[in-house]
Amino acid sequence: MKFQDMPYERVDFTRVEKEMKGLMEDFDRAESGEEQFEVHKKYYALTDRVSTLMTIANIRFDVDTTDEFYSKEHEFYDNQGPIYSNLVLEYQKKLFRSPYRDYLEKKIGPVAFKNMELAQKAMDEKLIPLMQEENNLTMAYDKLIAGAKLNFDGKELNLSLLRPYLIHKDRNVRAAAWKEMSAFFSANADRLDEIYDKLVKNRTAQAKEMGYENYLELGYYRMSRNCYGKEEVEAFRNQIKEYFVPFAEKLHDRRRKRLGLDKLMYIDEQVYFEEGNPAPVGNPEEILAAGQKMYGELSPETKEFFDFMRENELFDVLGRKTKRAGGYMTYLPLYRSPFIFANFNGTSGDVDVITHECGHAFQGYLSGKDPIKEHADIGMETAEIHSMSMEFFAEKWMPLFFGERAQEYREMHLEDAAAFIPYGCMVDEFQHIVYENPEMTPAERKAAWKKLEKEYKPHLDYGDDSFFGEGGFWQKQLHIYDCPLYYIDYCLAQTCALQYKVKMDADFDGAWQSYLKLCKLSASDFYTAMIKEVGLDSPFEPGCIKNIVEKLEKYVK
Repeated sequence: MKFQDMPYERVDFTRVEKEMKGLMEDFDRAESGEEQFEVHKKYYALTDRVSTLMTIANIRFDVDTTDEFYSKEHEFYDNQGPIYSNLVLEYQKKLFRSPYRDYLEKKIGPVAFKNMELAQKAMDEKLIPLMQEENNLTMAYDKLIAGAKLNFDGKELNLSLLRPYLIHKDRNVRAAAWKEMSAFFSANADRLDEIYDKLVKNRTAQAKEMGYENYLELGYYRMSRNCYGKEEVEAFRNQIKEYFVPFAEKLHDRRRKRLGLDKLMYIDEQVYFEEGNPAPVGNPEEILAAGQKMYGELSPETKEFFDFMRENELFDVLGRKTKRAGGYMTYLPLYRSPFIFANFNGTSGDVDVITHECGHAFQGYLSGKDPIKEHADIGMETAEIHSMSMEFFAEKWMPLFFGERAQEYREMHLEDAAAFIPYGCMVDEFQHIVYENPEMTPAERKAAWKKLEKEYKPHLDYGDDSFFGEGGFWQKQLHIYDCPLYYIDYCLAQTCALQYKVKMDADFDGAWQSYLKLCKLSASDFYTAMIKEVGLDSPFEPGCIKNIVEKLEKYVK
């Protein structure tokens, strides 16, 4: 079914609660694991219906944050969502404590039960008011960012539409664009600090209510980190500092020489060629058509997937003034339909949507065929392997998107992928510092960010920019506000995607079969076990990062 034709009505949570309580009663009355699993299938149907309607409302709000009807629906779900989550948890507790658990665990899998255990540690009815407040604060941030009105080049632009100017080949143009962006954040600095300060204190209060020292323990449970913890993440970040930061700095210096600059400034941070970055040669419709050709040739599975996406109009990718910033893939379980949201702006990022977000969507499409719904509950460190690896598998089709500059795009993409990892680790370490020290002032948080920039991106120079130069850059990173502790997942996944890059250059078909297997495994096993099963090294293992850097050196010499 086409997305525009999907019917919507507000979820009646009174009715949902009644249905869920009925299922719990049926579950308790069941006299075997088989009978309980039949009840569980009805639970799937109920939660699929609720999830689909909530997702439709949220997408339609993101498409136009000024839409009065869907703005109210979004606010409604921000308030009802935590109550519903608690209801789901109540049901899952019965599943978790079932006398027939052995049978159910064989049907659903051990990962699902581990995730239920974490969910119980992450949620309690007493948190509902705080969670509602947290949702209202993240919505306030999203609306502030989406509502940016920047007067530039004779146009009124939002932050997404300013992006082409931030990477413009003319250094004066991008300097002026960055100045405009900095002015927006500087003008809203007090409000941004206020929102984040309240979020940190709110999340800390939730953790304290659950008996935890700080938000980090609660945050790890909420991210469903079911096979590693803080110590492993810290060890990974230390590997990045030791081996990957020096490698990334070599790439930055290589880029500096290519750009003909004596010194790299922050305005040059995402510019790779003196004549400007490769940009797509087609309009949005032509980019989607090129994507259809690419996925049609890549494999039978990807052809079926992308044809389904196009036929059912499951993309909203045009940048608009009132649209939420950023991009994502989400899923509509009732229709077994992934959905891709993005803001095309004429840069190479438009093609990244067709590769990265479609990597997520492809895996979502495959997992939608699995009757065990819990297998779709992938950890983000696994989900991002699907997306980031797809970016590399798609590289041989880049002439469809970039014409004669396809090879330049490939070089830019590899450099960008590698340079991202130190930044992503910096975002993660910053959040660990913040949540371990929730009483930090806004100025102290900015000082902490500034110090981390010296460790992870020593080449970075903000010149005389007073906002970014004083440690304010993190406030444009929506994950820090909206999705705490998420960002390290990108880094863990990118180390796996870079391994796929090396593998596919040696044996493309073999690498693709490994990737396809990983997508189909979904969440049927734990992250650390799955990546080994498909022939990848764990990013947590000593020597993994050093080994990746050694293999990547050949690409940059």
